[in-house]
Parts: sequence; structure tokens; C-alpha cells
Amino acid sequence: MKVMRLLSSLKHDESERGIFHLGRALVKNGHSSIIISSADEDNDLVRRLKRDGNEYHQLHINKKSWLSLLQVNALRHLIEKYDPDVIHVHSRTPAWILHLAMRRARVKRVPKLVSTMYGFYPINKYSQALLNVDTIITVSDSVTNYLKKGLRLEDADPKTIKRIYRGVDTRRYPYRHNPSVYWLRHTFAEYPELEHKKWLVFPTVIGNEYGQEWLIDILGNLQEQFPNIHAIIMDDDYRDNDVAHQDFRQRTNALGLADRITYVGSKRNDMREWLSAANIVMALANEPESIGINALQAIHLGTPVIGWDQAAFSEILQPLYPQGLVKKYNAKALCKAVRNQLESVTRPEMTNKFTMREMIEETLAVYQGLHDMALVE
Repeated sequence: MKVMRLLSSLKHDESERGIFHLGRALVKNGHSSIIISSADEDNDLVRRLKRDGNEYHQLHINKKSWLSLLQVNALRHLIEKYDPDVIHVHSRTPAWILHLAMRRARVKRVPKLVSTMYGFYPINKYSQALLNVDTIITVSDSVTNYLKKGLRLEDADPKTIKRIYRGVDTRRYPYRHNPSVYWLRHTFAEYPELEHKKWLVFPTVIGNEYGQEWLIDILGNLQEQFPNIHAIIMDDDYRDNDVAHQDFRQRTNALGLADRITYVGSKRNDMREWLSAANIVMALANEPESIGINALQAIHLGTPVIGWDQAAFSEILQPLYPQGLVKKYNAKALCKAVRNQLESVTRPEMTNKFTMREMIEETLAVYQGLHDMALVE
């Protein structure tokens, strides 16, 4: 079986899409894996793909770029060259390029098409190319329900829409992993204010949809009871012309909470260490989350997560760590959950759910099912 995958980039795909693990599994099982992306040939991630036995081709199919339309002929030639059995497209712009390329492609057999919906994309013309496929993979039940409702397909054939949760590489995120002494010393040298503190890690950048304003309620209400409580935000301490960032900084300064917050930057390669060293990882997005990968990684590391009872956070925490769910969407309920956790630490138990292995097996089964269907046809 030949599987071709189209991705706008590689970096964004690494943790959420299992691109390397999936390619390795295809090759290991005797299949051909062809990957097309915008990344340069000398990119470290590309070299890693090639080392695992994947074929790689660079095409500039960047998200929301009309220049990507110039790649239609180049993609058509690659499809004719490899004659893939299955083509898996991971975002909307590459999906449009694919449909245009397929119109006049000379192939022995029309390949089966798979797409993945990673979020609550608007059900509009731009998303249509992602939906005109043989199977749509969704990343959570929340996305499935949203899609069915938007398409009015509540009774859709389960073969048409398949939910496959994003998985965590348990070798990279082993249960009860501890940061090294070297990492801790280096961190305390860079951020001395973090030593002897209770860490509330906010594992995302600041933005209107991410819910950083709830940290103000937590710090303001609990600082007397827990004088060593401290928030760590995975964002830079300053961003030009960012209204949400400026508003948050102004409010924390006005309330005298700025000393209880440390910004450690967004471009880090040690997220695992921060998640494992945290006392609590906060999942406070105001908008429904479709994946919640950081919360999932924290759970696998054995770190408590506190988050709203909605969308992906509900689907992750309900089976794995229900005491971390905050059912009422207000500051009082949130502060109570944080207080309970700081007073009486309860860690998530080790789990074999939401793993990369499970995700790869289910994705390979989708490919195989479509390939078998094509042979029957």
C-alpha cells in the first residue's frame, strides 16, 4: 500500500499529528510512505523522516496562501509518479491543491482520500475541500458532533467520519518523569523567583481565547492561604501591539500580582520538563479545545491538570482525572479546585489511553480499510 500525506508544515505536526511515528509504522509494515510539505530538504525534521524510510518532496503548500495554487501541476506529477492508494491531507489549503491536481491526473486507479479535522473549522467553502473525501478523521467527539451538526449528518455512516484521538508518545512522556538536577539548577539560575514555589503552569501563549485572565482570580484569591503560589506562562514577557497581552500585564501590575507571574517564552524545547515539574497544569481556554495536547501530556506525566468541563478537556479528564474538571464556569469553582489540589495532592494514575501507539494503529486501520475497499471495487 502506498500512502501519500500532504502537510502545510512539519513543526506544527510533530506533537499533535504523529507524523514521524505514522511514517515509521507504515514503512515497518511494508508500506510506502510519501510525505509532501513546505519544509526545506535540509531541515532536521525532513532528515529524520528520510532516515525512517519515508520519501519526501518539498512543495510550498502553506496555509491560507494563494501562491500555493502554483503547486497544482507539481503535485499532479507526484501523484502520477507514485500512483498512491491513499492520500491523506492534513489542512485546508493542501486539500484544495489536491482536488485541483486530481482533476486531470492520469492514474491507474483513483486514490482514496482521507482528511483530518483538527479543530472547529467553519463549515464554509474554504473547508469544503477537506470534507469532499472518502473518510474524515476527527480528533475528538466534540469535533465529530460539531461536524455532523454543521453538515446535518447526525446519522452519518461511521466509515465516513472516524474519531481518532491524538496520542502521546509514552516513551517521551513517561509516567512520573522527573526533570534532571541540571535542568532544575539551570532554571533556578535563570528564574530565581521560582525556587520553593508552588508552580501553576499555563502551557500556552496569552490570547483572548486561552483564558489567562483566570490566573488573576486564582492568584488574587489564594495568595494569602498559599503565599508561595506562582504562575508560569509559556509566553514572552512582552509582545508589540498585542492587546490581550498588554491588558493582562496592566491588570496584574494594577493588582500587585506581577511578582507572582513568570514568563518563560513560547519557543521552548523543554515543555516536558515544565509540565512534569508543575504542581498543577492549567487548562483554562475560553473557547472549546479540540485536542488539548498539553493537558494530555501532563496527565501522562502524572501531573494534576485543572480545566473547564468542556470539549477536549472533558473528554480527556473525565476518564483519566475527573477531580481536575471544573464544572461551573466561574472563579469561585476554579479557585476551590486549585485550593483542594494544593491542600491534598492527588495525581493522575498511569494510563494506556490516548497513546501514540493507539492513534497510529487506528489510523493505519483507516488506510487499510480504504485500500481493501478500493481492491473490491
